[in-house]
Amino acid sequence: MAMDISSAQAFVSALQIPAPRFGATATPVEFNFDAAQSQAMVVGSEVVSFVSGISAEQRSDIVNAALLAQLRAKKVVPEPTGMDDLRTWYQYFDVLSNVGFVTQQTDMQKYQVKTDGFQAHEAVLEVAATLLVGSPTALAVLTSTVRALQKMDQSSPWVTVFNRESRSANTAHFQVSTVDRDPTGDLFIAMMAFGLEATSKITQVLFFKFHKNETRIENNAGKATINAMVLAALRPTIAQKLVAQAADYVGQLQI
Repeated sequence: MAMDISSAQAFVSALQIPAPRFGATATPVEFNFDAAQSQAMVVGSEVVSFVSGISAEQRSDIVNAALLAQLRAKKVVPEPTGMDDLRTWYQYFDVLSNVGFVTQQTDMQKYQVKTDGFQAHEAVLEVAATLLVGSPTALAVLTSTVRALQKMDQSSPWVTVFNRESRSANTAHFQVSTVDRDPTGDLFIAMMAFGLEATSKITQVLFFKFHKNETRIENNAGKATINAMVLAALRPTIAQKLVAQAADYVGQLQI
């Protein structure tokens, strides 16, 4: 997985992202990443879970890469108003591919809503069951993460951040990812991205009840191998880029 680190550093340095939100702090954020434990993080409109054995530094690098990609997408499409905007927003995969993620993503595809009263987390678990065949630990951690979100108070700071970043009027977008190692020991991330468009205002994204004839859903699921050496080399460049943003977008979940 050869990648020119100097080109990647130049890419990150030149990347334009939104200015910090009003009242954001430039104080660096420290999280208690524990390689011995499975953990989950809210990163803007994404929930990232890690199986045990992923180092603290690698967890931090992956969280920062996810936030960088989202902020770039937000710069390009500040307020998505329909599915076309959401597809453009999801060019955030291009940012990941420039910072060490060898992605296998495809285009957004229509997701068939099977029942009335459908909730988005049901789609997550269905897609994950297929995507993570052969990775039972990763699937179990992802399932625990979704269940933990379901039980959280909607006024929780990190539910508030997730809903703030994933909603825009009648549209919503969110990502659910799980980081594990393949049999050779390489890092990989299973990523599921969803775009939703409804006839009514969307609230509580993951647990909002949709109706078959009033909701359009597209999803994109795949895996990416992560070049840990590239991410490690980019660590100071990406961290500096995000120093005034991370505290406003990133939080740790209890799973």
